[in-house]
Amino acid sequence: MSLVIGLTGGIASGKSTVSNMFKEMDITVIDADIEARLAVEKGEPAYNKIIESFGSDILLPNEEIDRQKLGSIIFHHKDKRQLLNEIVHPEVRKRMRQQMEAAISNQEKIVVLDIPLLFESKLTYMVQKTILVYVEREVQLQRLMERNQLSKDEAEARIHSQMPLAEKVKLADAVLNNNGTLIETKKQLLEVLDKWGENL
Repeated sequence: MSLVIGLTGGIASGKSTVSNMFKEMDITVIDADIEARLAVEKGEPAYNKIIESFGSDILLPNEEIDRQKLGSIIFHHKDKRQLLNEIVHPEVRKRMRQQMEAAISNQEKIVVLDIPLLFESKLTYMVQKTILVYVEREVQLQRLMERNQLSKDEAEARIHSQMPLAEKVKLADAVLNNNGTLIETKKQLLEVLDKWGENL
């Protein structure tokens, strides 16, 4: 039996770092962000629906979707944002499920679904266990400001737009405390996998 793990975190919590730790262990990681980008490429079903809904003004000269232009539309209009999500999210889930099923049929012991909004989007039904990458708020703020060259206000606005990590802690099966070193985080990850390994 394969164990399907949902990996999540908050902005600048270190989720990508943990995702890479899984990859280094030769564990399949299916990344929702990558699938979301691929789902809207030219020729994909979501691409055509987006043009039908938002018009061809959102295209670049090479006919790819102008993400910045589309982003600025949906950022200011909640109904348009919802419309885009209704087009893109089912396609992303479908793509992820196909890859997950392929990994399971290859009898891989562990498959990881890397989903930033795992709890917010109510996608826990897709996985058996959940891991949250957690950092203290101050650490998160500092890392985000440094990583994205943001002011304190800009960084706080981005953190505020997500469900607080403290709330996600209550929902997760396992929490990796990523306030320390990478070695400490990796040790916690291996302990969690070891604990769950009885099911594998």
